[in-house]
Amino acid sequence: MGFFTDTSVCIGCKACEVACKEWNMVPEDGLTFTGMSYDNTQGLGADTWRHVAFIEQRRPIGEQDPGLEYDGVDVLGLAGERADLRWLMASDVCKHCTHAACLDVCPTGSLFRTEFGTVVVQEDICNGCGYCVPACPYGVIDQREEDGRVWKCTLCYDRISDGQEPACAKACPTDSIQYGPLDELRERAAERVEQLHDAGVADARLYGHDPDDGVGGDGAFFLLLDEPETYGLPPDPFVTTRDLPSMWRHGAVAALTLVGGIAAAFAVGDRIGGRR
Repeated sequence: MGFFTDTSVCIGCKACEVACKEWNMVPEDGLTFTGMSYDNTQGLGADTWRHVAFIEQRRPIGEQDPGLEYDGVDVLGLAGERADLRWLMASDVCKHCTHAACLDVCPTGSLFRTEFGTVVVQEDICNGCGYCVPACPYGVIDQREEDGRVWKCTLCYDRISDGQEPACAKACPTDSIQYGPLDELRERAAERVEQLHDAGVADARLYGHDPDDGVGGDGAFFLLLDEPETYGLPPDPFVTTRDLPSMWRHGAVAALTLVGGIAAAFAVGDRIGGRR
């Protein structure tokens, strides 16, 4: 199970942020106007499990005939005056990676894979070591200053265990956030991209949907209208623990070589001492 977020229909209402906080009792994380954007939460963190980005771009956008006629008003002319500015709005969340590095590095088993394929933190056994924070290729997991424990989206594990959809998807008024079996969501997403391409939106593309990518596919993937970097997403994410097996092998070889060298040195020393 997972999320498909269609950013092409996101209106930036932040209902998902509010619903997430209310249902999961996530603390308030600052309501200060940043001066950079209408977005006051700025990014995902321990106290922001859903984050709606506001990305302002000055570039041409497609114009559509509204199919209405107004006497004395050039509707398309008015639209043309605004055609050089667009907002990209996107609701970001933990990706629930198939190959999750956070699971690999957690020493206490606080992070675990659920029966739905999602990744959840058990805060009651998190020791606050923070190993999972740099391990996450998306920079999602974060520690709270009060006690150092990590927190992130659980994909509303309690709700989906009871047959309900996650709070953010339930609250989304445009169905930008869709919840369901990943195979079905991927098919739906591919059809949506084709629709947008047919409508002239050539930049529409999927992100995190490919099971053969560097993290084995994301449990929360996106339809984007620009490059991933525009949304603050890595263009080619990979599981950060992918080199651990080879590192351990090289470490073991180095250790054996060192031990062998020391043993050889002692053996040579004993033979020289014996001759003396």
